[in-house]
Amino acid sequence: MEEMIRYWLALKAIKGVGPATVKSLLRHFKTPEKIFDSSLKSLLDVKGVTPDIAKSIQDFKDWGNIDKEICKAGSCGISIRSWEDTFFPTNLLNIYDPPPVIYAAGELDNRDAAAALAVVGARNASSYGLEIAGNFCYRLAKTGVTIVSGLARGIDTAAHRGALAAGGRTIAVMGCGIDITYPAENAGLRRKIEKSGAVIAEFPLGTPPDRVNFPKRNRLISGLSQAVLVVEASEKSGSLITARYALEQGREVYAIPGQINSQKSRGVNSLIKEGAKLVDKPEDILTDLNPSGKIPSPRVNSLHFTTPLNAKENKVFSCLGSKPVCIDQLIDKSLMSVSDISAVLLQLELMGVVKRHPGNFFTKTIL
Repeated sequence: MEEMIRYWLALKAIKGVGPATVKSLLRHFKTPEKIFDSSLKSLLDVKGVTPDIAKSIQDFKDWGNIDKEICKAGSCGISIRSWEDTFFPTNLLNIYDPPPVIYAAGELDNRDAAAALAVVGARNASSYGLEIAGNFCYRLAKTGVTIVSGLARGIDTAAHRGALAAGGRTIAVMGCGIDITYPAENAGLRRKIEKSGAVIAEFPLGTPPDRVNFPKRNRLISGLSQAVLVVEASEKSGSLITARYALEQGREVYAIPGQINSQKSRGVNSLIKEGAKLVDKPEDILTDLNPSGKIPSPRVNSLHFTTPLNAKENKVFSCLGSKPVCIDQLIDKSLMSVSDISAVLLQLELMGVVKRHPGNFFTKTIL
């Protein structure tokens, strides 16, 4: 298997060879190995293969770097999967331009093809957006829906955390090499995702998180899923790119409406005007993904912690009691930033150990 991966990686490394050309080459030669053993004339007989591409395939000599890539991936616990691999995601194979190979940390599972939802939105999300994304994903993950997102700040982070708090499965798609965690602050979250799902990327190891990578990444987020949910997005948000890919791939697009005077809502409200399905409760999505439509209460067992609290969570939890405490008091007591404490409070809510009251007041649900 490792020998075959060498040829897949080599094929991917050829300048000008995209998914469409790879498909043409494989239809003609059947295996990547035979592509590299073929004559110049037979290569030029393949649709989409230019003289430059044919010569690059014939002259390819960079096997040393290919072997280093495979060795490095193995030492980091990263698997490399090609189209012919049993564990290559089925949903990805069905898009127009699937990556010839993906890198994966964690467990790939083709049961995801039956019920996977992409959840995307603003990086600088409001507390409303974070709460909605986290609660939707918690409740959907509880029913067995796999949550797919991009590990970015904001909505992506809330989506992954919601799925994890439910004990569910979640997949993070990176816009860089899988050996790099971006943003770095989500390193702990990434480790949890690898234990309860998978982190994947199509870029070679060491690829930095450059801006140009993220539109390509977004097509995989939608491609892995049956549908896409957009929670808060400005008019120029990358989330709208994901929604467009979803439509091109024949996926349903859902959108949660936002305030009409909020910049963060303009993109998502525009999607609704253009035909995205407005949703205001998880059941709206679940009835499409699962005809039974059964969804549990968002609460978890309130008698004990389902997972141990980390240092930040424990710090905030210890500031609370049975009497409501406002978020400003919590910031003063914990000496944490607004964004940090909002993220921690959301996680504690999803775990069922903290309750939010009107006016951003909080109490413990267990004492």
